[in-house]
Amino acid sequence: MFDSLTSKLGGVLGSLRSRGKISKADVESALVEIHEALLEADVALPVVTEFIEIVRGRSVDALATVQSGSNQAQAIFEIINAALTEILGGNARRVRFAKQPPTIIMLAGLQGAGKTTLAGKLAKYFADQGNTPILVASDLQRPNAVTQLQVVGEGVGVPVFAPQPGNGVGDAVKVAKEGVAFAKAKLHNIVIVDTAGRLGVDATLMNEAIAIRDAINPTEILFVVDAMIGQDAVRTAQAFLDGVGFDGVVLTKMDGDARGGAALSISHMTQRPIMFTSTGEKITDFDIFYPERMASRILGMGDVATLAEQAKKAFDPESSAKLESKFASGEDFTLEDFLEQLQAMSKMGSMSKMLSMLPGAGAMKKQIENFDEGEITRTQAIVQSMTPTERRDPKILNGSRRIRIANGAGRTVKEVNSLVERFTQAQKMMRQMRNGGTPQGLPPSMAGMGAGMGTGMPRPGAKVIQKKKSKSGNPAKRAQEESS
Repeated sequence: MFDSLTSKLGGVLGSLRSRGKISKADVESALVEIHEALLEADVALPVVTEFIEIVRGRSVDALATVQSGSNQAQAIFEIINAALTEILGGNARRVRFAKQPPTIIMLAGLQGAGKTTLAGKLAKYFADQGNTPILVASDLQRPNAVTQLQVVGEGVGVPVFAPQPGNGVGDAVKVAKEGVAFAKAKLHNIVIVDTAGRLGVDATLMNEAIAIRDAINPTEILFVVDAMIGQDAVRTAQAFLDGVGFDGVVLTKMDGDARGGAALSISHMTQRPIMFTSTGEKITDFDIFYPERMASRILGMGDVATLAEQAKKAFDPESSAKLESKFASGEDFTLEDFLEQLQAMSKMGSMSKMLSMLPGAGAMKKQIENFDEGEITRTQAIVQSMTPTERRDPKILNGSRRIRIANGAGRTVKEVNSLVERFTQAQKMMRQMRNGGTPQGLPPSMAGMGAGMGTGMPRPGAKVIQKKKSKSGNPAKRAQEESS
């Protein structure tokens, strides 16, 4: 979503870094470009104006105290990063839990914003944390809204309270009130109420939302907004804030190709935090919103923290500990280990999305966009077609075995050969690292094998047992080795 803005900000900051000593005129020139880039990204003008003033004031102070050109550029970069984080809401805020259960969360927003799907994602998020959520179908206007919520609830394993058929039939306020009472009786500690939307803000929408709010007294009201509608998102949010009120914002469709102005405007304009984002159609495409991480992404620094969290969820701790132990003890990483890592990576979702979180991903935009997501599945098929013995010792893979593996996986012998060759190179690289050497670059087409290769590495801070190098029998050569 922020590709264009990231590219332009990267160009501005790169230009500053290329200079020697940075002058006030250089800063003003950069601010003009940043101003234009933010407006083109559909950021609200008052937000752009305030952001520029913050950066200008702090940059003047930085130039007065920092002398070196490279250090000045870094200082300005940090100022922009901090200002972006502030505009995006500053500190992250999580959902407040009621002192007396259940915690009641009311979802509000326009039709088409993705409230119903978001309700399911939110329910799964809380269920995964050990809570007992229930969904309440109070959207009785949109065709098949009740049925959709029931399907979503079944998909995430969360019950749905839906006594009315919907499609224009039933009392939404009564359903919401009865849903909360049912949740209390059945000891559900979280209630998520899905409400009706309209194509635009009108009196009917507002009156129903206000009536539901007053009937259930929600702990949190979350305004769900389509991030792709640009500054209209801010206007709609302000109308809901004035009419119904809300405590936090959820941005949906963050995987779209819109300019991203809503994300940079809505929190600052409404003084309400962005709490969650929806980044795709799958139930798992759901993230907690961290202002500092979003600022990092916009500035092209990636989001390693979120990537690490996703990896932690996907990779089995016992499997990781076993691989770490193997690495430390000098055992080779095998294709069996590799298969485990590929299967874990599949749980993390889109490889393109993961790669986009790496620092400098903007420079690899085309490669990331063209990444073949099916490559991991095809690689798994090849490895799964091998016998356990073949996975542990690829050296025994002669011609006939490779033909059998290719036929079993539905791939070509050439693809089998390519996989084995790349794996052998990766294995060699890991031996070099374990023995204290410096690998001579990554094996070609490493991405095709999946980024899970690195999970065989020890965790930061883990003890690694270094293998002792054998000494040469030649006295002169041995003396040379010992002196190096």
